[in-house]
Amino acid sequence: MIKTYKILSLLLSYPNQELQDFLVKVENELLEEGLLSADKINGIAKFCENFINTDIIDWQAEYVQLFDYSRSVSLHLFEHVQGDSRDRGQAMVDLMEFYKENDMKLTSSELPDYIPAFLEFLSTLSVAKSAELLGDTINIVDRINVALSEKDNPYSHVFQAIIFLSAKKPNKAITHEMIKNEKPMDLDAEYEEAPVTFGGCKGCETSI
Repeated sequence: MIKTYKILSLLLSYPNQELQDFLVKVENELLEEGLLSADKINGIAKFCENFINTDIIDWQAEYVQLFDYSRSVSLHLFEHVQGDSRDRGQAMVDLMEFYKENDMKLTSSELPDYIPAFLEFLSTLSVAKSAELLGDTINIVDRINVALSEKDNPYSHVFQAIIFLSAKKPNKAITHEMIKNEKPMDLDAEYEEAPVTFGGCKGCETSI
């Protein structure tokens, strides 16, 4: 298992006491594996320092308010890409099948495009393959990072670390186009970008 991907997955998950207790170990775990640069690990350390003494109820409330009420920072990849509900449904099915082919099992409550679940999946692959597949989502990740960075939100450090791990760097023109075309949170609305492709997932590639 690639610990760095697993840790980033945990940091983006709904916070609980177990996660908060783990924050004191995060920096050393990342340093030990050595996949991230020193500045990215320092950023993650700042994230941990921000929440290590926060009341867990307050952290949970902040998490929900941040990620559940704004499309710009949604932790579900397909919230950021084009397609009507039927298109997104098929993309979900394709991604789920891709997970199954690679022996990844989700809980009944998890959607396959949930970024923490995707990162956990990547943690089970080789470093090279994980970086390659991460590159398929990198413009979406960058869009979220831009929104968080503009607010100076500590979660931006996690997304900057994810971008660092990718084999492909963001295309800023695509990121700016996604921002320009973004619509308010509306489950029935259509999106402006094409879905991303995960190792051959049909009908889900981001393009401009």
